[in-house]
Amino acid sequence: MIYQTPTARLIEVFSAIQGEGLNVGTRQIFIRFALCDLRCHFCDSAHTWQAPATCSIEQTPGLRDFQTHPNPVPLDSLLEWTDRQNQPGLHDSISLTGGEPLLHAPFLAEFLPQLRARTGLPVYLETGGHRPQQLAAILPYLDSAGMDIKLPSVSGESHWPAHAEFLKMCIIAQKEVFVKIIISSQTNPEELEQAAEMVAAVSPEVPVFLQPVTPNAPSEGEAGQVPVMLAPAPEQVLEWQALVKRQLKQVRVVPQTHKILGQL
Repeated sequence: MIYQTPTARLIEVFSAIQGEGLNVGTRQIFIRFALCDLRCHFCDSAHTWQAPATCSIEQTPGLRDFQTHPNPVPLDSLLEWTDRQNQPGLHDSISLTGGEPLLHAPFLAEFLPQLRARTGLPVYLETGGHRPQQLAAILPYLDSAGMDIKLPSVSGESHWPAHAEFLKMCIIAQKEVFVKIIISSQTNPEELEQAAEMVAAVSPEVPVFLQPVTPNAPSEGEAGQVPVMLAPAPEQVLEWQALVKRQLKQVRVVPQTHKILGQL
């Protein structure tokens, strides 16, 4: 049997400051995968929902000197591009983002052991947290995970059982994990309470980040008009943080700081 090099469909590879969650403010190598099976109303990366014909690869960390390469990308090429980004002492970790990286689980199962061996950097997964079966295939090669809880009132999605299973798997495997919840003016407090109960049932020690949505403009999505998303009022944020803190110890409110810094 002839071995075929695994491939993945990418959007981009670049170096930037992490703007969300537990790693906020740290420098990461971002590997952004194409494709997503969710259609969240607040998504600021809708361009990742489909796989483009080409991807953009930064040549020098932080300089945005991108070169274009065809999709899909061979595993060896992605390793070479990551090596080029990995200047000594510059990065704190590698971020697998998207899209939904777990749609590439078979590729990642072969890619991540080599990536860890070559870079020596921790690997962080940023995910919708709705694919626990695919998580199982790569969990041994991860150091940490940021799991979104998709509130139906904000995202238009609902994946409660999968979120709970995903979180349990991370805790059992003793992986660093945190939860991110996007909140908007349309957030249903009962869903926030349900999210807090779910996380507390797994471990009340899991950090939760409430992230006020970055307001969007009206646009056309795959199924028609995408709802306008407005940030919650300050008094709403304070009230909702208090609501979640009734059951969880670490509840922080952090906006998308990379947008404030212009790290888009």
